[in-house]
Amino acid sequence: MNRRIRKLVIANRGEIALRILRACRQLDILTVALHSEADHDAKYVRLADESVCIGPPSARDSYLNMASVIAAAEVTDANAIHPGYGFLSENADFAEQVEQSNFIFVGPNPETIRTMGDKITAITTMRNMGVPCIPGSNGTIPQNRDELIILASQIGYPLLLKASGGGGGKGMRQVLREQDLLEAVELTSKEALAAFGNDSLYMERYLQSPRHIEIQVLADQYGNVLHLGDRDCSIQRRYQKVIEESLAPGISDEQRSEIGEICVNTCKQMQYKGVGTFEFLFQDGQFYFIEMNTRIQVEHPVTELVTGIDLVQEQILVADGNELGFGQQDVGFTGHAIECRINAEDPETFIPSPGRIARIHIPGGPGVRVDSHAYTNYNVPPFYDSLIGKVITHGRNRKEAMARMSGALQEMQVEGIKTNIPMHQSILRNQGFQQGGCDIHFLKNQIDVD
Repeated sequence: MNRRIRKLVIANRGEIALRILRACRQLDILTVALHSEADHDAKYVRLADESVCIGPPSARDSYLNMASVIAAAEVTDANAIHPGYGFLSENADFAEQVEQSNFIFVGPNPETIRTMGDKITAITTMRNMGVPCIPGSNGTIPQNRDELIILASQIGYPLLLKASGGGGGKGMRQVLREQDLLEAVELTSKEALAAFGNDSLYMERYLQSPRHIEIQVLADQYGNVLHLGDRDCSIQRRYQKVIEESLAPGISDEQRSEIGEICVNTCKQMQYKGVGTFEFLFQDGQFYFIEMNTRIQVEHPVTELVTGIDLVQEQILVADGNELGFGQQDVGFTGHAIECRINAEDPETFIPSPGRIARIHIPGGPGVRVDSHAYTNYNVPPFYDSLIGKVITHGRNRKEAMARMSGALQEMQVEGIKTNIPMHQSILRNQGFQQGGCDIHFLKNQIDVD
């Protein structure tokens, strides 16, 4: 192996920062943990070989400050930067600046990130490459009122308006009737401008009861591309994923192989490098592309458990210039895995619950994995996402994985703050969830958490 990365800057926080640190240790790569003033006592900051404070608590002034991140890499003599997920991970300008500053960016090239970061460009690109997409505007919606109404009628109601630069479930609005269209466009456009600095919108047909299925891909710079199966991410609240599992229930081997091959061929055409995820809506046996994430996903552990492949290590090795050491024929799927996102929030109102964790007990046992940066007396800051960890279980089948998850959630104790563990327990008891194959409206319709 021709090693180039010797010291890596972890340009993120929370559980993903710790996850990257652990991968680097196994690869014998030195680590630099970046942190804001609010995260100075984080576990990964203590465990890293070096740490650098890059600013005050506000993410804008710390984790989103490109100059500070790159300066930290310079002063610590690092030669690579891993952006994790969120923050700067899908910022093409940041990736470009990292490479121009002669650091290795652990991720795809800036041009790919830029193409996939704009939803309109991404969908157009995918459609041109033969990836199935939802019927829609095929670009930005027209400014002319009459043309807009005609186009909407051609696509068919109900419609979904989406911000071109959006993500994470933001900048979206459902339109049920023609008389609501113009007002919805105006409101969504204003929201998009405020949230993303870009008011352009596109629209597509609103699928009534789809599932959210995604395909994990892994590619090196030599044209070798693999798909690592699918994940079902349909258990969502306001477009935010709550529970993920792999493999997706009710997807046949033939369907999985077919859509996986489409994703592999698309990556080859794009000359994609690194890990990535194709996200689809799935309804009536059909896949419809919605977006591609050009980074590691929060839910990557379920894929790791069913394939036995360390995605974060592979991501780093690919960025380091290594060729994949295995082929598609070597990828197998063993058993079933489920992940529950544990958030510091009220389980009924979903209001964030920052503060000091008076005591935490992490579950264990066969088939139980917990990715968390939290510990007893850790202070959960109010400035960032409320995710404090992920409980992941693996079993010989879905029933065993769910049983292990039920036991793990019962064993996990967090005192001093509120968490959404009771919501997860309620979901696991639900007969609809136990049967598998729930659509994205499951929580709203069955558990009534909205």
